[in-house]
Amino acid sequence: MRVLIDGDGCPVVDIAVELCRKRNVHCLLLCDTAHEFHREGAETLTFDKGADSVDFALVNRVQTGDLVITQDYGLASMCLARNARVLHQDGWEYTAWNMDGLLLQRHTSKKFRLSGGRMKAIPKRTEQQNSAFRAAMEAVLDEIG
Repeated sequence: MRVLIDGDGCPVVDIAVELCRKRNVHCLLLCDTAHEFHREGAETLTFDKGADSVDFALVNRVQTGDLVITQDYGLASMCLARNARVLHQDGWEYTAWNMDGLLLQRHTSKKFRLSGGRMKAIPKRTEQQNSAFRAAMEAVLDEIG
């Protein structure tokens, strides 16, 4: 089992890498040249900038039983199809049961924005969100590790 992190804009990288180090789980950070970063205890894979380049690189590497961390619903859907477990940065798990609704929400929001609509600003990340993510990741690692 490995943990693959969609590093583009992921606010929980440090938490995820720390948990991987503590449990001796192989951790891969995937990012593009615009978001390149390194963390001790994780292997960083960097890809060219481009629409979804990191997403496709991650999907091509994910295997059954891996844990993927992403906020991207489309990427999460592709990883579920590869029999991976997938966590959102807020600590909830993507599943076959919630994916259709999430993808519909994403599509509706995009149509709204393309028609000139404006979405509310994303609120600042809270410690409560970080705690929820930590608890969820520990639970998944306990289950599949």
